[in-house]
Parts: sequence; structure tokens; C-alpha cells
Amino acid sequence: MKITIIGSGNVGTYCASFLAQKDIVNKIILIDVKKNISKGKSLDISQMIPLTGSNTKIYGYTDDYLKSKNSEIIVVTCGMPRKKGMSRDDLVDINSKIISNVVKEAINLSPNAKFIIVSNPLDIMTYIGYIKSNISSNKIIGMAGILDTARYRFFLSKKIGISPIDIQSLLIGGHGDTMVPLYRYTSISGIPIKEFISEVENEEIINKTKKAGEELVNYLGTSAWFAPSVSIVNMIESILKDSKRIFSCSSFLNGEYGINGIFLGVPVILGKNGVDKILELKLNSNEMKLFHKSAINVKNIIKKLSI
Repeated sequence: MKITIIGSGNVGTYCASFLAQKDIVNKIILIDVKKNISKGKSLDISQMIPLTGSNTKIYGYTDDYLKSKNSEIIVVTCGMPRKKGMSRDDLVDINSKIISNVVKEAINLSPNAKFIIVSNPLDIMTYIGYIKSNISSNKIIGMAGILDTARYRFFLSKKIGISPIDIQSLLIGGHGDTMVPLYRYTSISGIPIKEFISEVENEEIINKTKKAGEELVNYLGTSAWFAPSVSIVNMIESILKDSKRIFSCSSFLNGEYGINGIFLGVPVILGKNGVDKILELKLNSNEMKLFHKSAINVKNIIKKLSI
């Protein structure tokens, strides 16, 4: 079983490293346009593998898509990362061209692959990948909600003083300022979150979650990579093992929640076919209003694209 990761920056490299340590795939292919970067990083990971008890093989190549042929899953992490002072939407023009070219190259060699898109702005890039690949919408998925939910759980755990492992939550909507964390669907070991904090207190944590990526960019000078990489690996594992896990992912909406024709974060069941099912929650009027506001933001950006 082969997984290809296109883009050997921080996210792509750490994704390969974490995935290799899982020992659930035979081969990982790293591809990047920058000369020798994939070769060097794959060699470094390979030399780590004997210490982890894994048998996964990792190979790195410079701009050689032939090596990705017949991949089970293709992870797209390439493109310009966000820098200090930039929003995710500032990356639209340059990354849309990159994603278009990458997906067209990859789909020709792996027509049955599932695609996980990670490049920002996430919901827009996933839409572009879908248009350019011309594959079933269930086979192309954006990674965002898993990461946003993890950040939300982290901030909640700090506020309440409880392990984040015991917090169950869900975020929907776009990856950015229009994300919609669902207070009603958040609990701690089955106990509703309202037993621990008020909705007003929760709003403060939501705002921290929305700004979490920006905070990291300000510290690091570039986008985060540890938490995004583990988020991708969780998706890969659920697909490969047909685990039917429920994650919030950017998925193509075809009437669900009254929205058509765009990718947006919603709860889905991930299995061997990619998105097995989109779960349509019974949102209240305020939640639905915020969700549709997020959808309008995505649609407005798509209208400006020349693809």
C-alpha cells in the first residue's frame, strides 16, 4: 500500500514521519519541486525507522510524479505557507495555481486515489482540487476540522483543568475566522459542557481557537506543522483501516444544510471510500446562521477565482 505526500515542507515531512511510525503502510513517497529536499528528508526518516519498530519504506523525489503511480491516498501539502501578517485568504491566487497543476498530474497516475488537501485557504483549495481532478466528491477531503477541534479541546482543557483526552467536541464551517464550534455538541466524558462553563465563557475559547493558527504564525514566522500532521495521519488511518471514524472535514455539500456546490467543514464518516457519509446535524437557528455565513465567505472567494 502506497501513500504519496506532495510537498516536503514541515507539514509533509512530519506527516511522513508520524505515518511511518504507525507501520500501517508499505511505502511513503515524498515529492517536492525543491531539488533534493524530499530525498534528504526521506533518508533522515528512513534512518529513524529502525528505532521505531516499523517496516515502512520512505522514498523522496524531486518533481517526479511517476513515482506516485497507483497511490492509495495522495496528501497535498504544497503551496506557499502563511507568513506573519497574512490571512489564509491571502494565499488564494498563488496556491490555486499550484494545487491545480499538482492534482492534474497526480490523478492521471492514480485515478482511484483518495485526496487529502491541506494547503490554505483549505476549503477553496479542496474545491479547486475537486474541479481539476474530476473525481467523485467523496474521494477528495480537506483537513481542517480535526485540527480546529484539537485546538478547541486544548483551550477548553486549560480553562476547565481537565484532560483534553476526555473532551469530545465538533467544529463546522470554514477553516478560519468563520469556523463554528458547537457548544451544544461539546461534552466531557458524556457530561454536557454547560455543566463546566457558560456559553459566554465558551465564546472566549472559541475566539482563541479562531486565532490559534495566527498566534503560531506570529511565534514561528510560518504555519504550524505538528498538530496538522497528526490530524492528517488520523484521517489516513481511518480510511486505510475502514474505521468509520467521525471527523469534521471539508467536504462537498450537495444540499446538506441547505448548501450546494462548495466544500465546507462538516462531520463525516471516514472509511475506505473516503467520505462514506456526511452527517447532517439538527442545528439551531443561530448555529445555522453562522454556518451559512461561513458558506457565503467561501462562495465569495470562489467567485473571484479564474480556474
